[in-house]
This record gives sequence, structure tokens and C-alpha cells, in this order.
Amino acid sequence: MKVIKFPSRSDWAKILARPTPTFETIEPLVDEVFDKVKSQGDSAVRDYTAQFDGLNLNSFQVTQAEIDAASSFVDSELKKAIQVAYDNISQFHQAQKTAPVSVETRPGVQCWQEKRPIQKVGLYIPGGTAPLFSTVLMLAIPAKIAGCKEIVLCSPPNNKGEIASEILWTAQLCGVNRIFKVGGIQAIAAMTFGTQTIPNVYKILGPGNQFVTVAKQKATQFSVAIDMPAGPSELLVVADDSAVASYVASDLLSQAEHGADSQVILVTTSQTLLLEVQSEIQKQLSLLSRSEIASKAMLNSKLILVENENEALELIDEYGPEHYIICMNNEKKFVDSIQNAGSVFIGNYTPESAGDYASGTNHTLPTNGYAKQYSGVNLDSFTKAITFQKISKNGILQLGKTIELMAAAEGLDAHKNAVSIRLNDLNK
Repeated sequence: MKVIKFPSRSDWAKILARPTPTFETIEPLVDEVFDKVKSQGDSAVRDYTAQFDGLNLNSFQVTQAEIDAASSFVDSELKKAIQVAYDNISQFHQAQKTAPVSVETRPGVQCWQEKRPIQKVGLYIPGGTAPLFSTVLMLAIPAKIAGCKEIVLCSPPNNKGEIASEILWTAQLCGVNRIFKVGGIQAIAAMTFGTQTIPNVYKILGPGNQFVTVAKQKATQFSVAIDMPAGPSELLVVADDSAVASYVASDLLSQAEHGADSQVILVTTSQTLLLEVQSEIQKQLSLLSRSEIASKAMLNSKLILVENENEALELIDEYGPEHYIICMNNEKKFVDSIQNAGSVFIGNYTPESAGDYASGTNHTLPTNGYAKQYSGVNLDSFTKAITFQKISKNGILQLGKTIELMAAAEGLDAHKNAVSIRLNDLNK
């Protein structure tokens, strides 16, 4: 990790840059895949799966027999752990349900809002070096609670042409309707347009690498919504001498092992802690099974020493971290002041791993600075709000003149007439 001491504000943009390729470098490939999947359907998906994953698959859909068989390959203790996580995530997302909002804005003018589920959603579950069955929980549970009618799941197969048993078992637990052995750009394109096998959906949710991220953004050009541009994982820890260096190092490494393009950052007011964390990272890194991946991510990562708490807060908000851990004596200041973060973890005993798996919050979060505009996945990600209104005779008599004046001022005579014709009838 690169150590940076007391950086000047003019250098922040360079220091905080993410290590991901630009949209422009990936877009031509995404355009090509989308065009072919749109015109050729399953055939194109099959060709790109062979090209990108080295697999020749005759069928993409996971059969019920495969799902049933997967159960026997999942350890019973792991099943219990997944069930605990399922219960906690369900509780937290059930609590996010809101009652309809209803207001009588004027006598006889009733307006209300209700949330309805998005009928067809596509869940993207990363596979690759670490099949993320935990992401199935994070996406399928709120989809089911929201009442989504069709829940489609795509995940890249392993080198045997299979999806991890843990993903299949968890998907069945969560009520996923259909599962497909497809990943990458071609999976996003298939859920965008629909193929002979894979249905199109109205919204695509789930994290992925930079290719998946750009593909999701491409999907929005074809009337498909996405949760957010969620790319490679990232974590920022702010800590002072109240933090435990070994804990901080373990948290940084927990995100670094996600992928070589991950980024982790420590912001601290303590040079002593910085040096201790630097030493702990070296000790712990060599013991990790994914040390090679984590080591590459560390090349993108920073240990930053700042002058004071206020400067730390400004730098953190400028970065807008996906995951944000606070280990400060004055933790309240950092909790209350943060404006840009995907999910916040507070205190020495709140590892980011808790949110990744089982505390109850969702781990599908905005990366690459998008925490400045986007929320992480939540129950509302699977619903849309519909407004309703009903106006009585008395209501249109009270409000009509206002509408007429505004419509006339905009030169929209038909709008005005839609009110006037009613008022004329009522005033006869």
C-alpha cells in the first residue's frame, strides 16, 4: 500500500482515483455483445460463453434436478449459517415496508401514493474466483418481500459448466423462479432483450466487474432499469489511536481479497496507527488463501495520514466510499457528518464482513464514487411508487380556476378545456 502523508487538497482527485478502466475502453466490446445477443439470442450467448469462459454449453437453464442435487453438497452447518443470515436480512428488509401516503390537498382533492412491485427482475450473481451465494440473499430476499412476480437469476458457471451448489441452494431458499448459467456482458444483454431461453426483465440488479457495470449502464438505453453502477469492491476505514491495528488491517484485507481491481484506503490522524496497520497487513496478508489477489489490490490502495478530523471528513466525503468503517474516539462526529457512503460500520467490533453476510443490511452498494448519488439496494429497489388522485365535484370547482389559469399561461388550450368543460357543466 502506498503511504501518503498530509496530501494537499489539489492532489486529492489523483490520490482518490479508482483503479478501474474508463467507460470508453470497455464500451465497444459491450456494444458488440449487445448487438449480437439482440439479433441472435441464445446462439450469441452460447458463442460468447465459449469465447469468454471457455465453455460450450448446450443448455443455460439450471434444471430442478440440479437444484435438488445441490442441497446434498452444501454442508449442514453452512445451511444453518445461511438460514441465520436469511432471517436477519428478512427482518431488516421487512421493516422497510411503508404504508400508503394519503393527503387531501384541498377539500375534495384526494392524492395518495402506493408502492407496487416491479413484476420482472433479473439478479446478477458474480461467480468467477468467488461464487457469491451471499449476494443471492441480498437480492432475492427483498425481491420476494416486495412481491416481484418473476425473479430471474444469472450467474457465470465454473469450469465444469456448473453453478456453485451454495448459490443454487440459497436461490431455492429465497424463492428464485429461474436460474441460468450465464455471466458477464452476455448475461446482462440476455436479460435486457430476452432470448429463446432467457426472459427479458424490467430491472437488473447485482454487482459485477467493470464489464458487467458498463453492460448494466448499456441496458438502460433499452428501457431496462438498473439498481446502480456497482463495480469492483472498495472500503475506506477512518481510524485514530482508539482503533485496534490488527482489526483495521483485517478489514482492509477482507475487501482487498475480492479482486485485483478492488481498492482499500485507511485515513488516519495517527502516524503510530498508520505504521502499526502497515505492519499488520504484511503479517496477515501472507496467511490468506487469496493472498495473490489481495496483494494486487494493495497496489491500488492507500494509507493516508491527515492533519485533523475535519480534513479527514472532507476527504472521505470527496471519495464517497462503498463501505465506510469508523473507528474514532469521536465516532458521533463521523457518523453524523458523513454525506456520501454506501454503508457505514461503527466501532472496533463492527467488521465490514458482518454487513457482507449476516447482520441484516444489504451488501449491494454503490462503488466508484456513486455513493454521492445512489443508495444501496433496499426494499424500494424492487418497487415503484404509483400516485393516485380522485377529485370530487366540489374539488374541481375549487381547483379548476387555478388549473385554467396555469394552462392558459403555458398556451396549452386543450389542457384548459379539459377543466373548463367540466366547470361549465357543473355551473349550469
